[in-house]
Amino acid sequence: MDKSINREKAWELFRKYNQDPFHIRHALTVECVMKWYAESLGYGDEAEYWGIVGLLHDIDFEQYPDAHCIKAPELLRSGGFGEDVVHAVCSHGYELTVDVKPEHIMEKVLYAADELTGLIWAAAIIRPSKSVQDMEVKSVKKKYKSASFAAGCSRDVIEKGAAMLGWSLDDLIGKTILAMRSCEAKINEELAADQAAAHV
Repeated sequence: MDKSINREKAWELFRKYNQDPFHIRHALTVECVMKWYAESLGYGDEAEYWGIVGLLHDIDFEQYPDAHCIKAPELLRSGGFGEDVVHAVCSHGYELTVDVKPEHIMEKVLYAADELTGLIWAAAIIRPSKSVQDMEVKSVKKKYKSASFAAGCSRDVIEKGAAMLGWSLDDLIGKTILAMRSCEAKINEELAADQAAAHV
């Protein structure tokens, strides 16, 4: 683990390649979820690192969607990030675009939770509250079973991720909802500030 990396450096690099508010929200969400999991799984001293990997995981997706997790190493190395971050980021594309297998528990969490956060958020924004605060596992499961709902969120990846971690699907969904609840307000504030700065 590279102790020299910091969140400010990661954010600057991410924003260099990403402008779409949807992608920015997703990156902030996965960052938060990864930090929550680090704390809850006993890796609190690595929470910032887990979060940075989450923030950077889709760094190449907006500009290079056809080379997702393939272009990322070049972008990350150009920003001064080491091979541990490169491996962690690329591992969430395992058997999709690359053959980099999730090894560390942090990489398995990223693989499992990434697509799921998208599905949970898609389910949340059509609720009257437009929030995850009142989201429950059964509501997500109902949407999960509908293949046409948030069709871009791979159920296969989510289920493989849960299996990698040795968790049930319900357990993974429940934990990820709690993680997303923990920082929804903070993400909304950060997004608003980011958009305001972009229009100055």
